[in-house]
Amino acid sequence: MPCLFVMPCKSLTYLFLLLCSCGFSTTLFAHGVDDSTKQFLLANQGVSIIPYMYIGAKHMVTGYDHLLFLVGVIFFLYRSKDVIVYVTLFTIGHSLTLMFGVLYDIAMNAYLIDAIIGFSIIYKGFDNLGGFKRLFGFQPNTKAAVMIFGLFHGFGLATKIQEFEIPQEGLFENLIAFNVGVEIGQFSALIFVLIALSFWRRHPSFLRFSTATNALLMSSGVMLVGFQLTGFFTTV
Repeated sequence: MPCLFVMPCKSLTYLFLLLCSCGFSTTLFAHGVDDSTKQFLLANQGVSIIPYMYIGAKHMVTGYDHLLFLVGVIFFLYRSKDVIVYVTLFTIGHSLTLMFGVLYDIAMNAYLIDAIIGFSIIYKGFDNLGGFKRLFGFQPNTKAAVMIFGLFHGFGLATKIQEFEIPQEGLFENLIAFNVGVEIGQFSALIFVLIALSFWRRHPSFLRFSTATNALLMSSGVMLVGFQLTGFFTTV
């Protein structure tokens, strides 16, 4: 019997470790962008739909903070309808601030925004553990929280794009393409996570390890907040 649930449990454990380990990568720190992508953003002129879609999808697939938050969001969502509702709210949130942040040049400190994104991961793990009801006697509106944190996730990317001062020609169209790519990457990553979760939920180990998994989720959020605040205070 143990062999039936070792694989799903191990798969998700490896997923969490992989996502958390990305926090140590200098190329991903504070929504970092690799050199080839950076050169393209700076040199590109005019509308480039496909390249921007690729960059958007690549960002989401390698965006460990976004993925950790989404894992927390869907961890206890069993109905497809609920998954769609919550992911849609998150999508609306980060799409709005990404577009408005870049188009209207709304400047925010990247380290502080990423610290808030790390806090969103802590929040979701704490919420999944029932911490609000146990410690404070109330339950925040989970849908509103997902959309609000989605706004900050969008600002996290907007602040990074602003640093490159990319050409204004075709900016709106390119941002739309980038956003579409982000959604494609998000959908692809979610499919993998949902398959792993749905398989794991069939076995008793899911409930046994759910507390440990969400505690690990909170721990990764604490680690990310620490990294970002360290970056903020050492650059001030």
